[in-house]
Amino acid sequence: MDAAKKQSSAVSDVGAWAMNVISSVGLIMANKQLMSPSGYAFVFATTLTGFHFSMTALIGLVSNATGHTTRKKVPLWELLWFSVVANTSITGMNLSLMLNSVGFYQISKLSMIPVVCVMEWILHSKHYSNKVKIAVVVVVVGVGVCTVTDVKVNAQGFICACVAVLSTSLQQISIGSLQKKYSIGSFELLSQTAPIQALSLLLFGPFVDYYLTGKLLASYKFSSSVLFFILLSCSLAVFCNISQYLCIGRFSATSFQVLGHMKTVCVLILGWLLFDSELTLKNILGMAIAILGMVVYSWAVEADKQTESKASSLPKDASEENVELLKQKQQQMDGSYPLKDVELGKSQP
Repeated sequence: MDAAKKQSSAVSDVGAWAMNVISSVGLIMANKQLMSPSGYAFVFATTLTGFHFSMTALIGLVSNATGHTTRKKVPLWELLWFSVVANTSITGMNLSLMLNSVGFYQISKLSMIPVVCVMEWILHSKHYSNKVKIAVVVVVVGVGVCTVTDVKVNAQGFICACVAVLSTSLQQISIGSLQKKYSIGSFELLSQTAPIQALSLLLFGPFVDYYLTGKLLASYKFSSSVLFFILLSCSLAVFCNISQYLCIGRFSATSFQVLGHMKTVCVLILGWLLFDSELTLKNILGMAIAILGMVVYSWAVEADKQTESKASSLPKDASEENVELLKQKQQQMDGSYPLKDVELGKSQP
């Protein structure tokens, strides 16, 4: 029975990972066609994210209305706080990309893994084994080799990058914390946060996009092809959002960050296959190092789980016996407990 449960859980884990990787990579490819100058030049990234959350909120509303999901109560102030952090993350990332070079933007994204580790240690007293730490370093080095090129930074860009990294890390940690705190499923939580994020992004997104691009959404000429790609982008974003909450709820924010770099490798490969992007020896070497780091990370996490499982399976009697022996030793030192000859089993005079 336990083996069947473990197998079922493993299949669910793989399914969550696969859905996140496939939907995220598909979303990036669709957005590249939608937003690139060679595509449809729809440059309103923040507003597009508002469209994403609007469709997610609509699906959540329909799911609740039809009884497929149940609505569990989460305090409004926590939902508002989470939405502010999440929207700050989105805006901060867009500003960081605009104000910094692509190289520094990639470095700031790579810094999220150690930042998440430190924040989980501060907020939840979570500790990582040396094996996990080494694996994380290998992943960061590998992705850095294949993505970081020119590195230029300025004061404004550096501040925006710091805000983006901190808010993104806090948002991802909060997803898991809220699910555990209120015993709420990933989709149930997403269906409650999505309407707030959608409303705020649709209200303020066009102003942010105008600041970033100097272009007004109202002046953009929509076509049937653009609307199709917006709908495709929104559909993929729904699966991406759901799988993000699923993965963080089942695993951790750190594991989700490591998975994110697997998506970076997939995007580089698909860019080479579909968009004729250049793939150099440096890119290939970096991807190989990153994949090696991800394999080592998976092994290290699984090894830690087995160690924790063995420790938790120790009988309580053993620990109680140790406590009793310590008490007897203390009493012997105080002279309040008669010493015994272990071999003869007799009290010494």
